[in-house]
Amino acid sequence: MDLNKLTNEIIEGRRLTSKDHLEFLKNVSLESLSAEADRLRKHFSGDTVDLCSIISGKSGRCTEDCKYCAQSAFNHTGCDVYDLLDYDTIYEKASSDMAEGVNRFAIVNSGWGPTDEEFEKLIDIYTRLSKALPISLCASLGFLTTEQFQRLYAAGVRRYHNNIETSRRFFPDICTTHLFEDKLENIRRAQSAGLVVCSGGIIGMGETMDDRIDMALTLSELGIRSIPINVLIPIRNTPLENLPILSEEEILRTVSIFKFINPEADIRLAAGRRLISGNGEAAYKSGASAAITGNMLTTTGSTIKNDTALLKNIGRLN
Repeated sequence: MDLNKLTNEIIEGRRLTSKDHLEFLKNVSLESLSAEADRLRKHFSGDTVDLCSIISGKSGRCTEDCKYCAQSAFNHTGCDVYDLLDYDTIYEKASSDMAEGVNRFAIVNSGWGPTDEEFEKLIDIYTRLSKALPISLCASLGFLTTEQFQRLYAAGVRRYHNNIETSRRFFPDICTTHLFEDKLENIRRAQSAGLVVCSGGIIGMGETMDDRIDMALTLSELGIRSIPINVLIPIRNTPLENLPILSEEEILRTVSIFKFINPEADIRLAAGRRLISGNGEAAYKSGASAAITGNMLTTTGSTIKNDTALLKNIGRLN
């Protein structure tokens, strides 16, 4: 496979699909794959990096049985447990992160979805945030109705986060309390309400590279424009606690593959970034054009200050 030629074809409008023979992505030289993915990044995403941060608005007691998650009630991890935070606490975090250079801010809640009372509080919080701060607002609140998505949009939210986590084939090995199709339907409801959807998943949960390629193809079919890639950091007392850590080479190959299949999307570095040397520097040269950052995120292994310093050093932040 002539990667340089393929990159040119993608720039000119070609898109890889499930009908293409994609085996070469697993075996081609990583150096060549990363270099061409970076060329796609430069063409479609430019030299800036989109930074978003989150706050855990509600933590613990999740009714879903996702095997990787510290907040699942099925996994006795001793995680923080608290109800929905108040407006002032959330405003302080959003304001502080914005001052440090973050472009987007999201409230992330545990659970299937908010109760009616919680949702009304969230609408009030987002409405006030949208009036108080010039920062793009995102939400990650689980499964919502079309009407709830419409109300979020009216409150100032412009992006909704809902990971599909992995491939359709592998999903039942990770979660049994909801279906892969439930995820897809939720994404479509959010899109129908005018929201841009941020959706990706976790690698290193025991899936194959074929599963990752299939996940990337599903996201392409959905028209996703922001794809967070989390690398599993096994958490004690979860069913995945004894899985081996992915190698840096495998992480970088995955990042590059996702860019080839989703060239117009921001490939967003998320949890597990500390497994990449230089706090993810190599990934920014392998197709990544965005990151989840924040001083409260232990799974990224970074802070806003560290991230912005790195990005300035490599010429990706003015």
